[in-house]
Amino acid sequence: MAGRGVLVRGRRGPSCAPGPARICSVAVTKIPLRRFTARALPIDDHDRVLLLHGFDPVRPDQPFWFTIGGAAEGGETLQEAAARELFEEVGIRADVREFTGPYESSVIEFEWSDYAITQDQTFFAIRVGSDAAVSFEHMEQIEKDTTTAYRWWSVAELEGTREVFFPKNLAEILQKITAGEGRA
Repeated sequence: MAGRGVLVRGRRGPSCAPGPARICSVAVTKIPLRRFTARALPIDDHDRVLLLHGFDPVRPDQPFWFTIGGAAEGGETLQEAAARELFEEVGIRADVREFTGPYESSVIEFEWSDYAITQDQTFFAIRVGSDAAVSFEHMEQIEKDTTTAYRWWSVAELEGTREVFFPKNLAEILQKITAGEGRA
């Protein structure tokens, strides 16, 4: 990935623009990371999905909405990871057997902070009450620092928003779940 220009005085080389103070291009290397993740989709009594709002710490001016979830740890099944992440990220306790799915599986590549991430992600749903209390209390510090809000979204709201959210096909996934359609 091409990095930001760096002001360098007195250095000559093919990557520098001519002049007494040259702008040189610097390659920024991201740390590669492969993750196998469970994405938890809590769905309330009104068929709305709970999403988190946050940002990449190196791009705080580009916020987005995202699903709850994270990497499976130490021999966990993906459903166990979904239940753990649901509690850690929003404070909702759930039994692994309450999750349905998977409804979608995909591999995505993206950058976040210092990482170039390849993420295998599998989506599971769980029904929760509309009165489910949401808390960021159990998040890791980096999550607390980069998560700004939560919101319940309907299919219509996802389809009509100009907000950025991931995955881009979340409205389709939610529609499939709430219509009782098949799993991935």
